[in-house]
Amino acid sequence: MEKIGLVLEGGGMRGLYTCGVLEYFMENDLYFNYIIGVSAGACNAVSYISKQRGRNEKVIINYAQDWRYMSLRNLLFSKSYFGMDFIFDEVPNKYVAFDFQTFYNSPCNFLVGATDCKTGKPVYLTKEEIGDKFQALRASASLPLISPIVHYKGYELLDGGISDSIPIRKSIQDGNPKNVIVLTRNRSYRKSPVKFTGFLKAAYKKYPSLVETMLNRYKIYNDTLDYIEQLESDGKALVIRPSKALEVGRIEKNPQKLHGLLQNGYLDTKETYKKILEFVS
Repeated sequence: MEKIGLVLEGGGMRGLYTCGVLEYFMENDLYFNYIIGVSAGACNAVSYISKQRGRNEKVIINYAQDWRYMSLRNLLFSKSYFGMDFIFDEVPNKYVAFDFQTFYNSPCNFLVGATDCKTGKPVYLTKEEIGDKFQALRASASLPLISPIVHYKGYELLDGGISDSIPIRKSIQDGNPKNVIVLTRNRSYRKSPVKFTGFLKAAYKKYPSLVETMLNRYKIYNDTLDYIEQLESDGKALVIRPSKALEVGRIEKNPQKLHGLLQNGYLDTKETYKKILEFVS
């Protein structure tokens, strides 16, 4: 599948939908040579690249209610609602083993999107720049206000979804005229302007460009959705998105809801798989 990209949106725990999509891909041995994701999309992609079926479900659903995974306690003591050391160090090395060898030996081109706090622009880190403790993923998944800024590769980084929530343009720029895009919102969704603008400006007063990007994020996001719809119409994109109304928020902990969203992704992909194969062939 040369020149066909796989683009993965983030969305926190809504990323369980993407887990279901990727699980069906793995079951049917469908792998892409170019994968780009931000935040939860990038985090879920690594187990797909390492070809570990069921791993994402074990990690996320089994530990969602564990305070070490996400909690106010983490926010109080480490200034991050999500337990970054637990998620990106302890879990892959102690509890749900990650196949580093298969991941790094994969021939795919994998990019992780993060946001440069100084410029407010996206930064894309390669598979080789993931870091020994998944620093690239930590940066991409560090949500503003509930996560500290990540210092890595000379950058000061936060959530990739701030500057490029759905990195379709980057994939096309990198030479992929056709793309499979996995979204974590329903078709009718459009983002609204951010609230609490004064609080954001105060919290990130050292980073005016970042604040500007945050305030304009809804425009960029909605413009990207319009662009994706045009690509669909032109036959240049195939979009997989939740067919059922979302019951899962960004920090959802309920295992039944999380599993239901994963199943939605799995079944949506199963139902459209023939169309997917025709698109990528």
